[in-house]
Parts: sequence; structure tokens; C-alpha cells
Amino acid sequence: MRALPPTTVARLPGYLRSLGGLASEGVTTTSSDQLAELVGASPAQLRKDLSYLGAGGRRGVGYEVDHLRRQIAQALGMTEERRVVIVGIGNLGHALATYSGFADRGFVLVGLFDTDPELVGTEVGGHVVQHVDGLERAVEEQEASVAIVATPASAAQPTTDRLVAAGVTGVLNFAPRTVRVPDGVDVREVDLGSELQILGFHARQRSGAAAAPAEAPAAEPEPVPAAD
Repeated sequence: MRALPPTTVARLPGYLRSLGGLASEGVTTTSSDQLAELVGASPAQLRKDLSYLGAGGRRGVGYEVDHLRRQIAQALGMTEERRVVIVGIGNLGHALATYSGFADRGFVLVGLFDTDPELVGTEVGGHVVQHVDGLERAVEEQEASVAIVATPASAAQPTTDRLVAAGVTGVLNFAPRTVRVPDGVDVREVDLGSELQILGFHARQRSGAAAAPAEAPAAEPEPVPAAD
């Protein structure tokens, strides 16, 4: 498999999701045109992305859905187990802790952490919430390589620093501030507020365009009277 450009990697989960939908409907083969339409990409772009995986459709047949799903899953690291901890079990962290899709994507949730004494010791999604004082020890013992940060903004960077020092190499940050990580550590920022603001911007643009009055047609020039 060739090195994948970041833009291609960003599109692979969408391809995999659409292939899963086809498989659930009993579809065994798909064309680049059909799959591209499902994901909102051009057939040429899709074929180029899949060529990085060594995935080539057969002329007149297309792509085998199950085989292509396995190729993409392997490229995304879903065939290897990734152990995950979540820090911050407020409303968002609670929802993430009960998310049922971890296992389907190769992730195993191994620890929940918070500082709130009313949360520590309670059970969420089958896991007991631990105090963050034991974060480093748990990360090392559980061999966690991925962490989800759902803390308040003020705690995001110190928490990330502790996680990285303990051996975490991938951070999914839901805190409302950007965090810095050293080389060799990957971080994905998920800012729900910003995403909503962007949706609001586009909605305003559409409503503004719809409300804008049509331009009046240019007036016909008055005829110039003839000289006597």
C-alpha cells in the first residue's frame, strides 16, 4: 500500500460507512459511480483514493463490497486493537463512554477518569469512573494508546500533557480549546461549537440570498431629441 495523503485518509471513513450500508442491504458489488454518489465524491476522486490501497475494480463488475471494506478497515488500523481512555465524564464524556461503536472500529474502552467526587466510583457504560490521580498508572497498565479528552478548557492542556507523558500517542480532543502535542503524537480537534457556528453561517447565507430583492432591470435610455 502506498503512502496515503491526509485528504484521502479523511475520506476513507465515509467510504467505509457507505460500504457498510450497501452490505446491510445485501449488495455484493458496487461501481465507482454508485459509491461516489453515496459519499458525495466524484468517481475519479474515489478511484484515485482507492488506488492508494491497491484496490482496483474489475471492468464490468466493479468493486467487491466485502473485500473493499476489509482493505479500508486495514488501512485505518481497524484490524488491530486500540485501547482507549476517556478523561472528563460530564454530559459529553458520559455520552462518549456509552457509545456502542468502539468495538466495531477496533477500539476497546479501558478507563474513565474525572475529578468530580460525585462521579468518581460511579459506573458508566459498564466502567467505574476513576479519579484522575491514577491516570498515568492506568494508561501504562492498560497499555492505552488513544485518549479522548472531554474536560473543561482549562484542564485540556495539562490533561493532554499527562496522557502523552504516560505513553498515549493519539488524542481526540473535545475540549473547547486547542491543545499542543509533541512530534510523534496525533491530535484531532472536535469543536462542536465551531461546527455549529459554521452551519449557522451557511444557513444565514442561504436565507440572505433568498431574501435579497431581485435587481430591477436597467431603464431604457430616453431618446435624444433631434436637432432643429
